[in-house]
Amino acid sequence: MAEKVWCLKHCDIFASLQPDQLLQLENRSRMRAFSAGSPVYLPSSNTENVFLLARGMVKVCNHTPEGKSSIIAFIEPGEMFGEVALFSDESRDEFVEAIELSTVVMIPTAEVQRLMSEKASVAIALTKMVGLRRRRIERRLKNLLFLSSRDRLIHLLLDLAEQFGSWGDDGIRLRIRLAHQEIANLMGSTRETVTILLGQLKAEGFIDVGRRKIVLINAKRLSQSVQRAMPSQPT
Repeated sequence: MAEKVWCLKHCDIFASLQPDQLLQLENRSRMRAFSAGSPVYLPSSNTENVFLLARGMVKVCNHTPEGKSSIIAFIEPGEMFGEVALFSDESRDEFVEAIELSTVVMIPTAEVQRLMSEKASVAIALTKMVGLRRRRIERRLKNLLFLSSRDRLIHLLLDLAEQFGSWGDDGIRLRIRLAHQEIANLMGSTRETVTILLGQLKAEGFIDVGRRKIVLINAKRLSQSVQRAMPSQPT
């Protein structure tokens, strides 16, 4: 119970709630653990809940018409997902899968909708979250349409560094561990192309690559190569 309250309290969307409102939200929510590779929900699932990630990491995906998986977003602890249920009662198009052992708080959609109508701060926080995710998806779509595979990969690495980067003496290490196929799914390419391009970037001194490990060892040069500002270091 204490962990559930802590997760709700430290979610930006619910940060403005009073103790009694948090308690009511906690009483009407439930927690569930998901092992790595297991689905949190599938396409066509009902929309009776939205989800808050307490621990671990999950990915939001779609199936393409060809039957392949396309990764839409990665979710870290403290983030909400499945939020489309707040604005539409149609069944879900996407599916969500746990990348590692993850704990999820399942919150009734109606409860969050009630809070949105009663507290403008909750509605504003949700709108900001949806807007940020939309901008990220739109930027990736723009890159897919107009950039080469190499430049798409560089932009993706910089995006991941902004969201999941840990700064150290050796550069910016991505906390998220991705297989080459997952990178390909993110940038609309093939695993073989990703493997070749990562090898080229490593040979040119931009990155260091290991088994599901990527470090941007020269983020400044990497950013300059695509005329983009380099990721900012956390304060």
